[in-house]
Amino acid sequence: MKGILKYFKRSKAHDSTVESGYICRRCGEYHKGLPLSYEAAAPAQWYTIPEKERMHRCVLSSDQCIIDDEHFFIVGNIDIPIVETDKVFSWSVWGSLSQANFERASELWHIPGRESEPPYFGWLCTELLPYPITTLHLKTNVHTRPVGVRPYIELEVTDHPLAVEQREGITRERVQKIAEIVLHGQEE
Repeated sequence: MKGILKYFKRSKAHDSTVESGYICRRCGEYHKGLPLSYEAAAPAQWYTIPEKERMHRCVLSSDQCIIDDEHFFIVGNIDIPIVETDKVFSWSVWGSLSQANFERASELWHIPGRESEPPYFGWLCTELLPYPITTLHLKTNVHTRPVGVRPYIELEVTDHPLAVEQREGITRERVQKIAEIVLHGQEE
């Protein structure tokens, strides 16, 4: 399997890296810098719509998506602390919201103080392949942050590996393994 870069790219919103690079265990090459963030281009549901139909059935921006005027999605960050550092690894992912919560979030999009809004319930709508168990449809709370900052997506407390990492943090070695999977795909 090729890398999953067609679905993920290094996030521009969090364009940071660990300054030192790494020797990739998959290709043996040295890669300058270790990315600390990736973003998904669209929610998983977007890819189920035939390409020729997307223009008529979907609206997709860098932060929001609407499918068939009945499915509503917003981008937010799953932030994961990197243990023994002051750095954070971040997945920019898509979460679904109810129509009412989507409309409320949109209404407050450019309003200072929006971060005082209570969190919105949602479902994770991004498949993160570095995890052995699907990440689709994990329960979330979407916390609005100040204008110009993407929402924080808090996963429900479960034993899912992604939820555990969000609570407990990950090592630099795990960040490197994620980078290798994003570049080269899962090992067969």
